[in-house]
Amino acid sequence: MKKNEKLNKWLWKWHFLAGLITLPFILILSITGGIYLFKTDYEAKKQQHITEVSVQGEPIGFQEQWEIANQNAVKKPNSMIVPTKNNQATQFVSGRFSGKSDLYINPYTGKVSGEVITKKTDMYKVRKLHGELLMGSFGTKIVELIASWMVVLIVTGLYIFWPARKWNLSGFFIPRWKHGKRTFFRDLHAISGFWISGLLILVLAGGFPWTDVFGENFKYVQKVTNTGFPKTWHGIGLQSQPTGNAITLDEMVAKAVALELPGQTTIHFPKGPKGVFSISNQNPSDLESQKKIHYDQYSGQEMMTVAWADVGILMRARMWVMAFHQGEFGKWNWWLMLGVALVLTIMSISALVSYVLRKRKGSWGIPKVPVAFRVGYGIAIVVVILGLVFPLFGASILLLVLIEYLRKLKRKKVHPVPAS
Repeated sequence: MKKNEKLNKWLWKWHFLAGLITLPFILILSITGGIYLFKTDYEAKKQQHITEVSVQGEPIGFQEQWEIANQNAVKKPNSMIVPTKNNQATQFVSGRFSGKSDLYINPYTGKVSGEVITKKTDMYKVRKLHGELLMGSFGTKIVELIASWMVVLIVTGLYIFWPARKWNLSGFFIPRWKHGKRTFFRDLHAISGFWISGLLILVLAGGFPWTDVFGENFKYVQKVTNTGFPKTWHGIGLQSQPTGNAITLDEMVAKAVALELPGQTTIHFPKGPKGVFSISNQNPSDLESQKKIHYDQYSGQEMMTVAWADVGILMRARMWVMAFHQGEFGKWNWWLMLGVALVLTIMSISALVSYVLRKRKGSWGIPKVPVAFRVGYGIAIVVVILGLVFPLFGASILLLVLIEYLRKLKRKKVHPVPAS
């Protein structure tokens, strides 16, 4: 592959500028992302005194526990996690996402063992720092902008790193440590970036659905193409026929246990007198095994089963990359994500050290581009496509073009071209 040297210098300039601006944020994202991977183990130990109880004779019924939960929860519970162990407190869930809270009932004593409010947990703060820099919606947009530019950094970095003339296989694996500190740290940055570039694109794909602008656009595309969750997944349009008394939660738990669904099984409570009971399982290690079954709350009869194959292709892809992003596919995925977080941190720090060693006093050290270079149609088309896919990136490019135009205009006024 023969490289265009002028194009290489132009891409190097933009890679340099983008990296310099985004570096502090990338470090925050990589470090907080790595910390968040420990969420499950960290919270399991911290909340053990709430989630685990001593086995004491026969447990009370789930219906009675539900009534206790209704009386004590901050918000009325909308679902219950089916327990799988005798020493497990019964978990009643209220709300969703950041408004979620979990009330735990001791099934032997009927007492509340504790309540976990998501917003008050340590890992919630880590997640907020990772996803929005603790700045709410504005912070989310900054993270989205940084993630968009990271895609550009990866693409330009691959082109810049690719050898222009002769190949040296060791140059793809080992930094040159005999050529001085600057060369060593530059190689460390380039080589580590080369080897995780594909993974990093996949990780970024798993983060974009949480963003404001791209995320909302993606949801809109799902809606117009009918490739999201079907209405039946949420039981929309299904109604129970009120005849006598509703079945008990104990009966629903028996049905859920009989299904032997893999992963964590949840029973969703009816919304109103015509609502339905629903049973679903969350099993990130095998998304295809997930399903949702709806039941008439009075007769207990099965009304509809929705399998994962019934979910639209864009939603299934979205859930896959999001689960991958969080390391939920098993230990291999968890270690892989931790590795990406560590390598990204090392790569960012090595880039900073290399820049400090390269930078001359009184200068930003911005790479120079030949005056004769002009951006071709191919590059322009790529930039436009990226700007459409990532609107915040597109907006930032327009702003940079405007700034560059105003700078040129100012230079012309200060140094006017003499008349011939």
